[in-house]
Amino acid sequence: MAGEVVDNPAESRFEIRVDGEVAGFADYRLLPTKIVFLHTEVKPAYEGQGLAAALVAHALRASADTGLKVQPLCPYVAKYIKRHPEFQELLDTEA
Repeated sequence: MAGEVVDNPAESRFEIRVDGEVAGFADYRLLPTKIVFLHTEVKPAYEGQGLAAALVAHALRASADTGLKVQPLCPYVAKYIKRHPEFQELLDTEA
């Protein structure tokens, strides 16, 4: 099941939507030079479909596109970056 990922700055989160419904989100705090990922969640009805991975990959690419470093306080985001070395250069080493 594919989802559409959008940034919802009013809620400070990236959302993944399936058929127009929010299936999951990644909360963040935006700072001048970095984005801090706080929590990632997928609703139980949508678990096991790869939506969290698609959501986080999109959020990380969007962060890279804007030149922001990433501080992953969310365990899922931290684990995702560890498993996908192409995103390790985004890590904020001064955190």
